[in-house]
Amino acid sequence: MHRATYLAGVLVSMGAAAASAAPGNRAAAMDPAAAARFADLALKCLHMEYPNHISHTMDGDADARPPHEQHPAFYGCFDWHSDVHGHWLLLRLLRLFPDAPFAPSARAELARSLTAQNIAGETAYLERADRASFERPYGLAWLLQLSAELREWDDPQAREWAGVLRPLETEAASRLKTWIPKLHYPIRIGEHDQTAFSFGLIWDWAGIAGDSEMRDILSDAARRFYLKDRNCPLSYEPSGEDFLSPCLAEADFMRRVQGPETFGRWLSSFLPGIEPGIGKSAAPRLEPAVVTDRADPKLAHIDGLNLSRAWMLEGIARGLEVGDRRAPLLRNLAARHREAALPAVTGEHYEGGHWLGTFAVYLTSNAGIQP
Repeated sequence: MHRATYLAGVLVSMGAAAASAAPGNRAAAMDPAAAARFADLALKCLHMEYPNHISHTMDGDADARPPHEQHPAFYGCFDWHSDVHGHWLLLRLLRLFPDAPFAPSARAELARSLTAQNIAGETAYLERADRASFERPYGLAWLLQLSAELREWDDPQAREWAGVLRPLETEAASRLKTWIPKLHYPIRIGEHDQTAFSFGLIWDWAGIAGDSEMRDILSDAARRFYLKDRNCPLSYEPSGEDFLSPCLAEADFMRRVQGPETFGRWLSSFLPGIEPGIGKSAAPRLEPAVVTDRADPKLAHIDGLNLSRAWMLEGIARGLEVGDRRAPLLRNLAARHREAALPAVTGEHYEGGHWLGTFAVYLTSNAGIQP
């Protein structure tokens, strides 16, 4: 498919998806050709063991083992968190397109990973005391999103996989519940350790899982970390290797925690530059970020930044009261970031191909926006 045709299809699908966020309507709104492209990116890397970037604490020679032995379920896609959310990508597209040509391959690859033996190995790895910070919070948040996708899908095989994943889900949630109350300061960087983005993923999982304890912990964190924040320096963004916006991710989390009226007031203090009619606002300077080298694994992060900015801007707009004058500006900025980012999700370079498909699916399926 020509890039211009693909982009046009995505923009049409996003306009329809913005009008209706119910899962059944999303399937009709999304571009099936784009879904196939994104599924193919995950299918290529889900069980491709090398190259591999490991984050691994060793206590002795016995801990020096290949990735597939350390992580029997999630050893592909270059690193653990990318493999986890690669599984999420396939599950989400299967929910939306259960009869797509890629569906049999996707089911086979998911079944290969999500076995009781494999998940027992992953759980044993995570349970070790010297791995308390493993993939915290980003990878653990995506693990919970994977579980949430399974919980929401009324499919016999998905229900089986959800049960298989439950021990790892429980351990990941327990680790986060122990850590978040002890965290005295938020983490505001634009990469994996950022708290605001992961808190949004975890919040959504907690709603689906019915985990009121996690919702209470996150509500307390929102109050402690973000409620009094003012004048976020959006004009300072991005840093050179960001794939998440510190300011926008915080606002996208807070719109989950607060009602529209309260959120609107908070946003006025947090991002005053997006108020319509302000001559020198920060919002017009929020241009899509420039990617200089997609073969560089860190510089390729910027494509992810444009994708995540797009869904965060849309989420912030959705969190406002109907008729709020800021919403059209936010949606316009979201559309410009979509236009810049989606054509770059090609898989030409593995540096971005192993993970950008997830960000594209999260954006185009309105994953973080509830009806």
